[in-house]
Amino acid sequence: MDKSGNSPFSVIMRKEVADIVHSWRFVVLLLLMVLTFFGAMYGSLSNISSAVNDAREHHTHLYMYLKLLTTTDGTLPPFHVFISFLGPLLGICLGFDAMNAEQNNGTLIRLMAQPIYRDNVLLAKFTSSLLVIGALFLSLALLMMGGGLLITGVRMEAQEFLRIIFFVLISTIYVAFWIALSMLLSIKFRQTAASALTAIGIWMFFTIFYPMVVNLIVKAFMPDPAFLSTAQVISYNHIIIMLRGLSPGQTYSDGVITLLMPSVRSLGPLSMQQMAGAIPSPLSLRESLMVVWPQVTGLVAATLFCFALSYYLFMRKEVRT
Repeated sequence: MDKSGNSPFSVIMRKEVADIVHSWRFVVLLLLMVLTFFGAMYGSLSNISSAVNDAREHHTHLYMYLKLLTTTDGTLPPFHVFISFLGPLLGICLGFDAMNAEQNNGTLIRLMAQPIYRDNVLLAKFTSSLLVIGALFLSLALLMMGGGLLITGVRMEAQEFLRIIFFVLISTIYVAFWIALSMLLSIKFRQTAASALTAIGIWMFFTIFYPMVVNLIVKAFMPDPAFLSTAQVISYNHIIIMLRGLSPGQTYSDGVITLLMPSVRSLGPLSMQQMAGAIPSPLSLRESLMVVWPQVTGLVAATLFCFALSYYLFMRKEVRT
């Protein structure tokens, strides 16, 4: 600790947060995220009346504020779709030069010459990016709540508030995975261009090409459904869902759709025996969390794996050259 009682970790983290907030690339992505947020909210508000009328006709629960995040007029996708697309870019932007830029500029060896632990540097960079992303998503969520209250005048229910908070948490974990992955690449590659292109290539593979690969595998190996029993079709569908769940974007989309749409009871096919006796009512928050728990666990496990591998490589890395 220094004379003021601050630990080296807190000093580095405050410095990293200031660097992120004042960087032009973060400002550009922040403006892009805010513009997409207002665009998605405009599309939701322009179509909210039809969604409310539909809910009243079918005598279902309204969930006004959840509909602000999921309803669209067809011109723009909902906000969670924007996050699944722009969130990886935001994470890559914050982590692709976290270590190799410091080493190329000669500041890493000066930092390591100070009486601080090496793991504090890596942990402070990751934590500072996570704090900035969490504050950004939480601010947008609170802005949506306040704007919805002013425009509609409808009181927010406690379950809606908790679901939106969990949505912010899952979105932060999703971006944290891409931050950890890009930091891993910044340690592995000496050039920032190589780490950035590799991270973008991984993002493009899971976003564009991986669903194509899964569809090709299914068409090549799955038998004709006309010759299969119901149990076999359900088992094959579970295999397809498992393969698609290996994509971080698909895992995130499944998780947030379950949280923001309480009517979603399962992410996979249900048999007639499972549907028999089921009450057609929205799931409670606890039940939705039970459905989405595998997706949350997968994102957390992938983030921890990337960060642990980054920690291992950085602790063994030669920084004097």
